[in-house]
Amino acid sequence: MKQAKTLSQQEVRRVLDYVATRKHALRNRAMILTTFLCGVRVGELAQLRVEDVVAADGTIKTEVHLDKERTKHQHARTVFINERLRKELAAYVATLAIRSPQQPLFGTQKNRERGFTPNTAAQHFLTMYRGAGIDGASSHSGRRTFITSLANKGVGVRVLMSLAGHQSMSTTQSYIDVNAELMRKAVELA
Repeated sequence: MKQAKTLSQQEVRRVLDYVATRKHALRNRAMILTTFLCGVRVGELAQLRVEDVVAADGTIKTEVHLDKERTKHQHARTVFINERLRKELAAYVATLAIRSPQQPLFGTQKNRERGFTPNTAAQHFLTMYRGAGIDGASSHSGRRTFITSLANKGVGVRVLMSLAGHQSMSTTQSYIDVNAELMRKAVELA
């Protein structure tokens, strides 16, 4: 099976520019950036509830705890949310009519109470990437780009493995897109 495309910064910008012109721009921007800035799987993204991300005082949490029922291999994990993503999520959450802390964080146009399923979220990502004219991208592109970007910045594979929620280092290594930038940095270390 072909791996999801790792996006360049220019391609990420193109997707964000595209969604800015469409309905539900803040929601779609928050969804995209959540995959690119903390590496969640689309299935995990679809299952996020308001209470997972929004603290009792209304601020955005710095960590999201995913129980084993909402992860791919039934292993609970913690997802860390950086300052940039917290700002993006705060802007999005400010637009929500929150009726319950258990409501989905990312509601669909047709069903705000139930939200996306993992499959509908994956299809939604495909639609956004196609609309932006990016071939080969899928709902997994944000996750793969997240891991590759951190590897390019020198983050060790064991840390990447933990951030990704992988149980095997070889799985994490398969996510890292070896590219010219990474090879240039490696040669400079010699």
